[in-house]
Amino acid sequence: MIKLAGALLVLFAGTMIGFYQAGRFAARPRQLAQLAYVLQRLETEISYGYTPLPEALLRAAESGVEPVAGVLREAARRLAEQPDSSFRESWEAAVTDRWGDTAMRSNEQTIVLRLGPVLGISDREDQMKHLRLALLQLKSEEEAAREDQTRYEKMSKSLGLLLAALIVILMM
Repeated sequence: MIKLAGALLVLFAGTMIGFYQAGRFAARPRQLAQLAYVLQRLETEISYGYTPLPEALLRAAESGVEPVAGVLREAARRLAEQPDSSFRESWEAAVTDRWGDTAMRSNEQTIVLRLGPVLGISDREDQMKHLRLALLQLKSEEEAAREDQTRYEKMSKSLGLLLAALIVILMM
């Protein structure tokens, strides 16, 4: 009886691990699209609204959803709490701290981190140019993430169950 309960727990745990990994494959393209949308809003706030950067970050974050909006909120919070630090320092700290909450990978993080030295320092046109470049790069990453999702999502679910079944067979 205990062996059966243990086997069922192992099967359940393996299946849930597979579904968790599949969920991350599904969340990544959604979060990349949301990040692109939020950066477009930030571009609009800077170019058309002539909004100061901390306020523009908060307004752009309002249009987004977690965990992507949390990155912008954290950067705005750090700017407000530490007025003597540069935008680059606040941006990099916020991205580094909050990136673990997302399903995105390090290459997307690198794209976002590249905005730190440019935003708030250069003129409006240069900022727009860098934001558009980041958006193009994120769009290509989103396409790759969608391909990964179709390729690996179903496999992750099946692999979690099959590996759990293998462990149960080896235990018996």
